[in-house]
Amino acid sequence: MTVADTRNAPVLSGPAEIANAVERICRTIRLPVDVHTHLYSARFGDLLLWGFDELVTYHYLIAEVARTNRSVSPAQFYAMTKREQADHIWQSLFIDESPISEARRGVLTCLKAYGLDVAGRNIEEYREFFAATTVEEHIDRVFEVANCERVVMTNDPFDDAERAIWLEQGAETDERFLTALRIDPLLVTWHDAQPRLAEWGYDVAPDLSGDTLGEVRRFLMDWAARLDPVYMAASLGFNFAYPNDHPSTPILNEAIIPACTELGIPFSPMMGVKRRVSPALRLAGDSVGKCDIGTVERLCEQNPECDFLVTLLSRENQHELCVAARKFPNLMPFGCWWFLNDPSIIDEITRERVELLGLSFVAQHSDCRVLDQLVYKWLHSRESIRKVLTDKYLDLAATGWPLTEARIEADVRGLLGGNFLDWIGR
Repeated sequence: MTVADTRNAPVLSGPAEIANAVERICRTIRLPVDVHTHLYSARFGDLLLWGFDELVTYHYLIAEVARTNRSVSPAQFYAMTKREQADHIWQSLFIDESPISEARRGVLTCLKAYGLDVAGRNIEEYREFFAATTVEEHIDRVFEVANCERVVMTNDPFDDAERAIWLEQGAETDERFLTALRIDPLLVTWHDAQPRLAEWGYDVAPDLSGDTLGEVRRFLMDWAARLDPVYMAASLGFNFAYPNDHPSTPILNEAIIPACTELGIPFSPMMGVKRRVSPALRLAGDSVGKCDIGTVERLCEQNPECDFLVTLLSRENQHELCVAARKFPNLMPFGCWWFLNDPSIIDEITRERVELLGLSFVAQHSDCRVLDQLVYKWLHSRESIRKVLTDKYLDLAATGWPLTEARIEADVRGLLGGNFLDWIGR
């Protein structure tokens, strides 16, 4: 929709008409792209998680059941089969208690969206529903129910199972699944990454001597040629710093940022994780810490030729991120990540971003690890975003500024991922 098109469209009259238009658009508009997920296309086989048992044993719910039902220790829980784990979580979190948390409500939203009887609480019925379909059919169903065009995968060449698929099968052919090159080990655990790169034929040294940095860059370009990623990304701790005396700084300066610049794609530092504060819970044991926003500012200021797609995990960092984005046009804030993916916080962060940045950000991403989560995370997020936009458009209309349905539709498309696609020229 061009600016000329929106200006020629009929003007909405009155608060009720504006509110109805925003509600309809937020509910029905096709999601252009979910900019960050942990999903896979069908060719990745068991790496793609889907179905009732996977949905109910997601690590959010593992953390909740460990807190709620202490009669089963984490060690005992992980010794169970997947089905037994799902039965335990269903009984503890859905039957013995009201399933009122966001993660629990999300399971029920998915079941309802598929036309299943939530009130019946019959998990065998739910399992039979998923068992009666193929993964290909279910991918089609989920994309349709979630009203989603495309998702961005997280693609890790350091993961042996995923690496083998790329080497054996070549490029992704399902156009609904875009790629992102995940490179955490290069920045977080160079001591582990270096011997693997050497094993794969790259001339790299532990102390970064010789042509190591050039070889790291060659590794990135090789995998970019294989994947055609829309960005490179790394999940980084709350205490990650730039610059510092860790190998991560020269690797960023001499390999990652030059490669991203050459390829014309952003680098996405996702910062704020505090790993394994409760080791017994495994993946469910990670926590959150406040970052130094100066790290983001220095990345953007010292590398103006590179774009940075940034999400931060701590609620306390969100205002600082908005202010930083006002100063650096090569910074794109996106989504409400992980522990921020709750309606009250999505509401707060979205309002803050609109008030400081207008519409120049990406409002949400699902971060989903289970295919079915694409349904609930977007149904819930669309509603949170709708409430914010309704208020903001009514505030705008109160000044006498004319609003059209076409203009609102273009705005919403941008916030739901269109801004990212426009930013990277796709």
